[in-house]
Amino acid sequence: MNKIINTDIHSFQLSSEDHGFTVTLFTEKLQEGIDVITLRLEAEEALTPPMLTLRWSHPACDIQGSWHPAQDRNKSFKADWMRTLRSNAAASAPVYALFNSVGRNRLTFAYSDALNTVHYSGGISEETADFHCCVQLFTETTAPFRSYEAKLLVDTRDVPYYESLDGVQAWWSEMPEYRPAFVPEAAKEPMYSTWYSMHQNVTDVQIEEQCRIAKKLGMEAVIVDDGWQTADNRRGYAYCGDWETYEGKFPDMKRHVDAVHALGMKFILWYSVPFIGKYSQAWNRFKDKILRFNESHGAAVLDPRYPDVREYIINTYEKAVKEWGLDGFKLDFIDTFYSPELQLPSTVEGKDYESIPAAVDRLLTDSIGRLRELNPSIMIEFRQMYIGPAMRKYGNMFRASDCPNDSIQNRVRTLDLRLICGNTAAHADMIMWHPEEPVESAALQLINCLFSVPQVSVLLDKLPSDHLKMLTYWLAFWKENRTLLLDGTIAPMNPELLYPLVRAIREDREIVVAYHEQIVPIDATVPVTQWIVVNGRRQEGLYVEVSGEIGIVQVTIRNCCGEITEEQSVEWRSGIHKLAIPASGLATISIR
Repeated sequence: MNKIINTDIHSFQLSSEDHGFTVTLFTEKLQEGIDVITLRLEAEEALTPPMLTLRWSHPACDIQGSWHPAQDRNKSFKADWMRTLRSNAAASAPVYALFNSVGRNRLTFAYSDALNTVHYSGGISEETADFHCCVQLFTETTAPFRSYEAKLLVDTRDVPYYESLDGVQAWWSEMPEYRPAFVPEAAKEPMYSTWYSMHQNVTDVQIEEQCRIAKKLGMEAVIVDDGWQTADNRRGYAYCGDWETYEGKFPDMKRHVDAVHALGMKFILWYSVPFIGKYSQAWNRFKDKILRFNESHGAAVLDPRYPDVREYIINTYEKAVKEWGLDGFKLDFIDTFYSPELQLPSTVEGKDYESIPAAVDRLLTDSIGRLRELNPSIMIEFRQMYIGPAMRKYGNMFRASDCPNDSIQNRVRTLDLRLICGNTAAHADMIMWHPEEPVESAALQLINCLFSVPQVSVLLDKLPSDHLKMLTYWLAFWKENRTLLLDGTIAPMNPELLYPLVRAIREDREIVVAYHEQIVPIDATVPVTQWIVVNGRRQEGLYVEVSGEIGIVQVTIRNCCGEITEEQSVEWRSGIHKLAIPASGLATISIR
């Protein structure tokens, strides 16, 4: 089967082997530069769909960069013969962008089916210097159906690439099946995490000691990670599944949660959603209802297609909220549900779903729905890469995937999150550093994550005094400017260069962070009365290039610990002005 349909710019070809579906393919122009291609399959009886491929080409003209949610630090082009990208509810999201070196969109496309597995690509053709784009459907075993409809959004507007991507997240958000979860204010406050600072060696006493300090520093929640449920500290998951506290570490979890609440902090607890360990009491009950077993983990992945499996998981979370008073959950390893190449055949009757994505959707939908009945402001953290529009239905905190001590990686991952997560709270991976680090270097761990919610994971009582002063300053700075940093219009420049300059603007205030650039452009025609310029580099000094006349400004420069190093009133005319900002420091420029 081959069908061809055209827009003003592209010719789309849909191909597949013969099948029993009636296929409809049509286009709609939403506005100049934005087209939507609708695919519809219909059959008189439920049929297993064949693999479908939708292809089109785009000339490689004035395109120097590409972006997709799973690109990480390698933001290079791919050739059209290379492996396609893969997305589903628990892996990335079906969106791809091509842009030029000044950040102008040239082609952004996104697919509406973010629940099921989709393969897609935008690879360069060596023969023609065109980008060969495709979306492949039903590449994995799919349950039979009678009807299917999905849409492809294609945006060729000459706008900033980040504006195009924001349009994609808004397009997804308007779909009833992806309506984003409510985000409580508590999800947008700094948090303390036990993972890097304590790993599995957590105890209630030690956590409470850290929380007493964390609260004074401005952290409003604690995330207690793996280790609370087991005496085993070898990082395996053989004891997961029962989710009962290990009394040697937490003799009374309700007392512990109450103690944290008494400090004025929220309490979030880690759970590995799919894992059931071979040493758990629940193993014998569910050992035949698993998708696969991982010997190195000592645990299996539960099969969510069984209703009693889903009910067991949900009841576990409900019980924790009712008995311990939890404020949220860190729900981990959801991506491990999806590994069709490793999946074991079912041996037990009783499944009510054949599709694993559909079963996981039911599991998470029911989980969040029932938890919200107990606590409407329940917080749910998900980790990259399950951060697409389907996951926004259930989670209100998306955290950058683990990158311990790697501030640049944390910057890239948090900004990648921000580009498509809308109002869902984007969180940094847990911030850590060596206690003997130069304080300016340690400060970069926070500065690189300014446009996300900080999670701190160091032993606060072991910090040197200058590090503690630095942390106190930057957390206070972040909280004071939270609305601007999280809710302002964000412009992360040059993804292909790992975002060397990022700015956010809200009302009449702007924050600009220079991570590698030495020259910071400031447009005097923009109605801003205060700029904060952050030197996110280990080198001292930045240059501000002003276009237009600003007039007399008050400049206050601070070092990484917040100490004022210079204050002056100067006249800013069009041209370049030097600011002696120390490494990891900042300048506040206010119009007088």
